[in-house]
Amino acid sequence: MSDLDAFRMEIRAWLEANCPPEMREPVRDEGDVCWGGRNFKFKNPAQKAWLDACVAKGYTVPDWPVAYGGAGLNPAQAKVWREEMNRIGARPPLSSFGIWMLGPALLKFGTEEQKVHYLGQVARGEIRWCQGYSEPGSGSDLVSLQTYGEDKGDHWVVNGQKIWTSYADQADWIFCLVRTDKTNKYQGISFLLFDMASAGVSTKPILLISGNSPFCETFFDNVNVPKHQLVGELNRGWDVAKYLLGHEREMISGAGGNDRLNTIGGFAKRNGLEDPLLRADLAMFDVDALAYSAMGEKFLDEIKVGKAHPAQPNMMKYAGTELNKRRHELLMAAGGSAALEWESEGSNGGSKARNWLRTKANSIEGGTSEVMLNVISKRILDLPGA
Repeated sequence: MSDLDAFRMEIRAWLEANCPPEMREPVRDEGDVCWGGRNFKFKNPAQKAWLDACVAKGYTVPDWPVAYGGAGLNPAQAKVWREEMNRIGARPPLSSFGIWMLGPALLKFGTEEQKVHYLGQVARGEIRWCQGYSEPGSGSDLVSLQTYGEDKGDHWVVNGQKIWTSYADQADWIFCLVRTDKTNKYQGISFLLFDMASAGVSTKPILLISGNSPFCETFFDNVNVPKHQLVGELNRGWDVAKYLLGHEREMISGAGGNDRLNTIGGFAKRNGLEDPLLRADLAMFDVDALAYSAMGEKFLDEIKVGKAHPAQPNMMKYAGTELNKRRHELLMAAGGSAALEWESEGSNGGSKARNWLRTKANSIEGGTSEVMLNVISKRILDLPGA
């Protein structure tokens, strides 16, 4: 038995002993997701037990260094971990923008003090983060942002507004792009971290057609931000932002292949639909989901050996977005009229219809599909510009 095979057996045994049965069921609603943070309320004891077990082993961030709360797994071991989690259908012990986006940025650009201070809290689920990027009038043209940080010696005073800030009303801290030099569009932006409980920070939820929304408007009115909460170089926050955007797009793309034939097909059978055309669509989706998963593994392998193309996250984001939208369209088709129900307990508050409507934002958030296709055509296919 190879070392990797032995590691797989070790992980398999650990999961069997520590992953509660309730944590091996598909996520049904927002309450099934463990976001962590200082105000998070666990849905049940199993959710907390699963998080505690993974935190103790560093498995909330298995490929992070042990010093920062991870398990220190190498790429091959981390792949085994993902495969064994998928094999039993285990839910992630912790979902966090701190894990998906801020963590990788801090690992690359943060000081040692920042890594020690923030990453362990992220790994343990003690801080829930939100992202302060988009502004009214500064979406795809993000570098036109106007939120401004005035230098006051040992701190900045930040004024401005962000929009489409996911879960800002529930977040503890924000990683935020702030203009600190008005004379340089690209080199005048800094990447700041600050507490959402700071004086002058307020949020306002944005209601979507689904009847609910994770999005908020976020306002900054003379918010004091200490200088030591700058990540990377002053006025070079765009370097951090671009790196983080790649991880955001990978995170959004990850929803694409999460639900394959079995779940959707089972829903169809429960609702008595045996339409051969629907079954063919389900099978085609399953093939595409497997192909998407294989593409993701290929890109991860290329990253490990330093051969990844910097625009690959754009490919993953676009393909994952389209696949996720198809997934929810198939769930609606498989459910028939039952999937249109909006409020009953039996439909879990109309989750099928509401989630389907929510996916319409996938092709906008994290970079629109049109922008992703432009990047792919120019940077990967080398097509000439218009």
